This record gives sequence, structure tokens and C-alpha cells, in this order.
Amino acid sequence: MQELTHYINGEHVKGTSGRFADVYNPATGEVQAKCPLASTAEMEQAVEIAAAAQPAWAATNPQRRARVMMKFVALLNRDMDKLAEALSREHGKTLPDAAGDVQRGLEVVEYCIGAPQMLKGEFTDSAGPGIDMYSMRQALGVTAGITPFNFPAMIPMWMFAPAIACGNAFILKPSERDPSVPLMLAELMEEAGLPKGILQVVNGDKEAVDAILYNDTIQSVGFVGSTPIAEYIYGTGCAQGKRVQCFGGAKNHMIIMPDADMDQAADALVGAGYGAAGERCMAISVAVPVGDETADRLIEKLVPRVEALKVGPYTAGNDVDYGPVVTGAAKQNILNLVQSGIDQGAKLVVDGRDFSLQGYEDGFFVGAHLFDNVTPDMDIYKKEIFGPVLSTVRAQTYEEAIGLAMDHEYGNGTAIYTRDGDTARDFANRINIGMVGVNVPIPVPLAYHTFGGWKKSAFGDLNQHGPDAFKFYTRTKTITARWPSGIKEGGEFSIPVME
Repeated sequence: MQELTHYINGEHVKGTSGRFADVYNPATGEVQAKCPLASTAEMEQAVEIAAAAQPAWAATNPQRRARVMMKFVALLNRDMDKLAEALSREHGKTLPDAAGDVQRGLEVVEYCIGAPQMLKGEFTDSAGPGIDMYSMRQALGVTAGITPFNFPAMIPMWMFAPAIACGNAFILKPSERDPSVPLMLAELMEEAGLPKGILQVVNGDKEAVDAILYNDTIQSVGFVGSTPIAEYIYGTGCAQGKRVQCFGGAKNHMIIMPDADMDQAADALVGAGYGAAGERCMAISVAVPVGDETADRLIEKLVPRVEALKVGPYTAGNDVDYGPVVTGAAKQNILNLVQSGIDQGAKLVVDGRDFSLQGYEDGFFVGAHLFDNVTPDMDIYKKEIFGPVLSTVRAQTYEEAIGLAMDHEYGNGTAIYTRDGDTARDFANRINIGMVGVNVPIPVPLAYHTFGGWKKSAFGDLNQHGPDAFKFYTRTKTITARWPSGIKEGGEFSIPVME
């Protein structure tokens, strides 16, 4: 049985708390490793090391820090296959999806190569008589991130790359379910030239999270995960005077107008709803066709596509559509919600409850499910399922459809499929959701824009990556300078007299 480590001060360090979490192979259901769960003392030690290393890193000019990011990008590309395989082995994603996880993180690192430009301050000449005024962006110090299991490469890089490019040290507390890739990323950052102690990986559970939240040295905390935990981390972190950004759950609606290309919409829904077994905060989990005729046409297109999905382990090849969910508990939660949908009157059009894969009967595989006639009072509509389940809610009008998305408590992402520009423009302008797709099913912004939801999907006033990241990981200092006049006139050679 492999025993994983923390990564502290440039070394793999065994846990000393005596507590461990099981790391499963989701395809077989077997425990493949033990992940150490840090004590408060272990976290404090990592923070002390980071605090000692950070001033010298902050004093390194931004261009040299950017060169580390450039080298890191090259190493990510070199080790892409190795990282993807490790990610798939612990998470269960297909290899192409795992490589995409790494790639979307890599793109944020590429953006951070522009740190010298993003960190430039402002200057006002002659703000007053002989007075100049200027501002500068300075690193916070020691920062921290708490990241989820579903993107063990991408989301850590979304956090630590801009934080480190700004001159901070970073403590990463990844998910204990799939911690190997974060450990590998820390190794690669140091191979790229990052000084020891600037990026440290400390595995753990709630004790480690609380150790971050109550540590006075840590200046900021980022989090991605469920909304209840996001609310806890945001409230606790802010109460401790930290800068905090937290991203929570989602229930992403896709509206399908009568004029939409129904084949295109169905393909988009299948990819966005079932890709990564639905374990994405940007998954489309609710389809909202406008009008019964549109709904009937959509269901007719969806059923054969959903029934044809190939489910299997990542080792089965690149034609697998999605793999297992991350744990047995996650599988059971999904199946419980599916049963609640049946009990509450939804029509299960595609039933994946009896799915079983020969040779992998103990794996955490969940068959694809498609519901029709879902209503807003049902649990499968209100709750984030985080599994391969697509719910169809029929709306009679465009106003009813947009109202469903706007009234839901989550506001992470949404999409509309239509050929009408006026409808698309109205939807984009009115919708109270942070990320919007027009004929795009998963509207995740590219690295040079920002990522963030609204309502109970996000807590904090700044988004992830893009320009907001450089604002979040720095403080602005403003200097007003006045210099005495007369020195430039040169020396006086006559005896001073009183005038």
C-alpha cells in the first residue's frame, strides 16, 4: 500500500498525525494509497517555512518570476501524459478529459507569464506643488488554497500560479481523494526554478482547513467546492480578517428555443451533461426546452445519444465517454437522488440504475440517466447531483424558461441555444448568472477573462484567474512624495545675510 506525503520546503515529508484517508481506484473500488491528514502543528510548520521564504521571492523582480512560469509551462507539456495518467488513476476521468484538466490550468499559467505588465502601478506627476503620487501592487505574503477533487490539476494552478507570480508564497490543501497530481505540480514548479518553501502541499481534512483559517500569518484563502463549505470558509476566513474568495455549487440550465438546431443542442447537452460523469461545476444538469413540441423533439434526439454513451475505465481507450465517479459514497448519493426523482413524479426516460461493467463490478460506475417532466419542487431540480443525470424541465414560453434559471439559488453558468440574435442578446443581458454561453454548452472563460458565478455559487467580490487574480493576490499601496526645493540651485559662496 502506497503511503503518500506532504510536500514541505522542497521535500516529500511523511505525515506525523497518524491519521490517513483512503485514496481509491474508482474503476475497481480498491484502496490504492493512503493520504496523510495533517495536524494543526504540521500546517503551522509549513506556514512558518513559507513566511521565511516569501520576502526574498517578493523581492525578485516580476520578470524573473515570470521566467519560472515559462519554464513550468514547458515542463507541464513535457509531462502531460504522466500527469493525465496519474489524474485518471485517482479521479477516474478518461485520459483526454484528464489532459484537458491539466491544459486548462496550463493556460492560466501562460497568462501569468504576463505578470510584469499586470503588476505595473500608476503615477501622477505634480499632483500638487512639488508633489508626486504613485501606487504599487505588493504581494500579500503567505496565501492558501483549498481545492476540490473534480479538477485536481486545473484549480490548484488557477490559484497558485497567479499568487506566486505576484510574489506570494502559497500553501495548497488539495482534496485528500486525489492528491498525487498536486504533489507532482509542486515538484515541477521547483524544477522550473521556484525557491523551496514558496509552494507547499499539505494534505488534510477539516483540521487542516481550520488551521489555515485561524492562522494569522495566512493573508488570503481561495476555495472551490460545495456551497455549504464555501459559506463556512468565507464566513470564518472573513471574520479572521483574511481576503477570501469561495466558489460553491451549481445547477446550470440550458435553454433550447424552438428555432435551435436540435442535433447541435442534443450533442451539446450530452457532452455537457455527462462528460466527466457530471462531476463538473459547469456541467449542464437542466435542459429547458421551450414548448412541448421542442421538448418532444429534443427528447427524441437525446434518448439514442444517451443510451449509446460508453462508460468504462480510463484504461479502456480514448473512445470511452466517461468513467466512474470518485467514491462509493458519491455513487450512492447520485442513485438516492435518482430514486427521489422517480418517487416525486419525474419520468425516467433513460434508466441507468442497473448499469454494471463486467470485471469492474466493485467500481464506482453510474449509468447515464435522463429525466423528463421534472418540476422545480423536486429534489433532483433543487440539488446539485454531481453525477451523470440530466433533468428536462418543460417551459411553455421564453419568459418561463429564463425565469427558471433566474429563480434558482445557484448562478454559476447557463446557456441558450437559438438562431435568433435578439433572443440571445436579451438572454445574455438579463440573466443573473455569472457565466453565459450562447450556442456554447459549457461557458468556461479563457484564462485572460475571469471565472466566477453569482448568487450562492460564489462568495467574494473578485473572480478566479484573469485580471481579477492579480487584484486578489496583491494589495495596493499609494505613496505621496514631496521633496524640498532649492537643493538643485547649487552651492552658495557668499556670506549669508539677513534680508
